[in-house]
Amino acid sequence: MIRKLSSKSKNFDSELSSLLSFDNDSNDEIYEVVKKIISDVQTRGDQALISLTAKFDSLDVSSMAELTISKDRLKKSFDNLSNDQKNALKTAADRIKSYHQKQISKTWTYTENDGTVLGQKITPLDRVGLYVPGGKAAYPSSVLMNSIPARVAGVEELIMVVPTPNGICNDLVLAAAYIAEVDSVFTIGGAQAIAALAYGTGSIPKVDKIVGPGNIYVATAKRQVFGSVGIDMIAGPSEILVICDGSTDPDWIAMDLFSQAEHDEDAQSILLCPDKDFISQVENSIKKLLPTMKRVNIISKALKNRGALILTKDINEAIEISNRIAPEHLELSVEEPESLLDDIKHAGAIFMGKFSSEALGDYCAGPNHVLPTAGTSRFSSPLGVYDFQKKSSIIMASPEGANTLGQIAATIADGESLEAHARSALFRTKNK
Repeated sequence: MIRKLSSKSKNFDSELSSLLSFDNDSNDEIYEVVKKIISDVQTRGDQALISLTAKFDSLDVSSMAELTISKDRLKKSFDNLSNDQKNALKTAADRIKSYHQKQISKTWTYTENDGTVLGQKITPLDRVGLYVPGGKAAYPSSVLMNSIPARVAGVEELIMVVPTPNGICNDLVLAAAYIAEVDSVFTIGGAQAIAALAYGTGSIPKVDKIVGPGNIYVATAKRQVFGSVGIDMIAGPSEILVICDGSTDPDWIAMDLFSQAEHDEDAQSILLCPDKDFISQVENSIKKLLPTMKRVNIISKALKNRGALILTKDINEAIEISNRIAPEHLELSVEEPESLLDDIKHAGAIFMGKFSSEALGDYCAGPNHVLPTAGTSRFSSPLGVYDFQKKSSIIMASPEGANTLGQIAATIADGESLEAHARSALFRTKNK
């Protein structure tokens, strides 16, 4: 059902490496399929989107107008929700906005003694594309997490694409777009939607950056268009790592492991704990609770393929292993989580204490749920306002500053054999 490992095992290092290994790259066949789709959209624009949507989503239309969701339709979807659903979405949106407002960067400058002004200008992106999964995977939370930070950053226009196989729309997704004040929504998906956002068509404007999760075709398309347009990240399967001292209800821990395993068969759920008896309790909880889950088959495969209950020497060793794994989600399900925080080096999001379930972060705590996976939290951060802002350096030399800096620049330029650089700098000096 789920493997059990021990850090004391002489083969533990190789066993852990095997557990963590995952190829997130597309194969050559997928790469070529996506390449052709992107080329088709670049060449035929809207007509390609219409034919590809018919092919992949079984949605036959004659014009892009039929693949466009009006703002009235978004409002209708919101109005159709129950009061509980409306309140949940609005409360989550408010909390996400409040959190991300604290991330806003502003233009800054300082003046040196000779009057030279240096600084950095912060400017929001003009237009952002939001990819939202559709069909079986309908995630209103993804709409909120991707669009609200962009709005807080000052992005002027949000373009959302969401596939609707067989024409089936999800009211929660459309309602979230209404709450987030998305400007335009198109019912297209897959690599063709990424291509449309990256290069523009007659109906869909070219964006500056594309954010949002998708399947392997979407991820491959994002890789291929990167450079022509910015992207957030190439996300791998969901991950959760729980460090527990044995003081939490084992049923809670089992369900926390399920919470990521239910995403797909490649998701990863790991428990690190120094208490052997508690690991056995969690294993029993898994056996007890798994048959009650609607996604029992997906969870079972994920736990069998990439899950593990790992016995560690102590909590400190658990932290060392966690830092090696660099998980997307890290739960510190211990009595005094604050005492461990300084030692955590790599994690997308850190959930402190037994009452902080990862699920809260997915929906409504406030911090973004778009997080680095596959060990990339070693060098990446959660999606935030900073992803929708760009920075420009400010340099305004005073006459005195130009004289001092010009001579320094000319000396270095001469060393690089770049005469025009040197003379350009020297022209503005007193010794020109």
